Amino acid sequence: MSVLVRRAALTVVAVAATVLVAITPAQAEPEGGTKPLRDALRAASQGYQDARTAIANAKKREGELSEEILASQARVADLSAAVGRLAAAQYRGGSSAQLQALLSSGSPESFLDTAATVRYLSERDGAQVTALKAAQATLARQRKDLDAAILEQENQLKELRKRQDEALKALRSAGGGDPTLGFGDLPANATPAPRNPDGSFPSEGCSVKDPTTSGCLSPRTLHAYNETKKANFDHYVSCYRSAEDGGEHPRGKACDWSSAAKGFGGMAVGAEKDYGNKLAAWYIANADRLGVLYVIWFRQIWMPGTGWRSYFGSGDPSSEHTNHVHLSMR
Repeated sequence: MSVLVRRAALTVVAVAATVLVAITPAQAEPEGGTKPLRDALRAASQGYQDARTAIANAKKREGELSEEILASQARVADLSAAVGRLAAAQYRGGSSAQLQALLSSGSPESFLDTAATVRYLSERDGAQVTALKAAQATLARQRKDLDAAILEQENQLKELRKRQDEALKALRSAGGGDPTLGFGDLPANATPAPRNPDGSFPSEGCSVKDPTTSGCLSPRTLHAYNETKKANFDHYVSCYRSAEDGGEHPRGKACDWSSAAKGFGGMAVGAEKDYGNKLAAWYIANADRLGVLYVIWFRQIWMPGTGWRSYFGSGDPSSEHTNHVHLSMR
């Protein structure tokens, strides 16, 4: 083989190797920034969503208690009026009138009938007084519970603001955090992921097969993957990844969706950029349904409570997320 032929062959091999490197999943690592940054973003986003769920539950409880209090107030008013009439009757000589009725009985049988009637009236009057006291106690407890529900909302609102501040502080420490425009709006049409009765998401581990690697995913991440495919986003994707010093990939709670059809290449332009824009917008529209923790795309990050913010890597397409949309899940 001549020197020129050998050189040409080596050039072809080098180009092929470059192409292979461009499409290997390892090129989509990591989520960007440092492990402390990723840990801070996870804690801030999850804490924000937990607080929002707590506020929703507290508001729901406030509404229920408000209705219960109205019903209790009406019952207390009715019982108070009834007991007031009893008190007035007693004041006018109710007890002496009942005694006079007993004394005027004309026969033993009528005496017994009258005595039974008096006893019934006495028991009825006592029951109404007892019912009034119970209704008043119920109303007092409901008002106390309502105060607690309102206080819980106030506390969770403080927690929301705290988590927002933590997220922005973490982003700004990495040189980002400024508000950005995002990538437009799309309809929320994903099938919601399962939730607990209180509206929170169940805790999940890496327990189901990842269809994109030999690793595992959480059930909620697999649900998001399937819903993404159903929404016709079908470019190359890689989810589980173990060789990383943090982030959600090793937890089975993250996927990298390439803007190119076949693998992770250079910075997206044209149709590939449009694809990434639409995918990022779709995730934001369905964030609450799917349980999205955060999304990174084209030097921007979205988190609940902060919206789209600037987010920078080390300058290459993977760390800058200009060649793939990163999805992290609850």
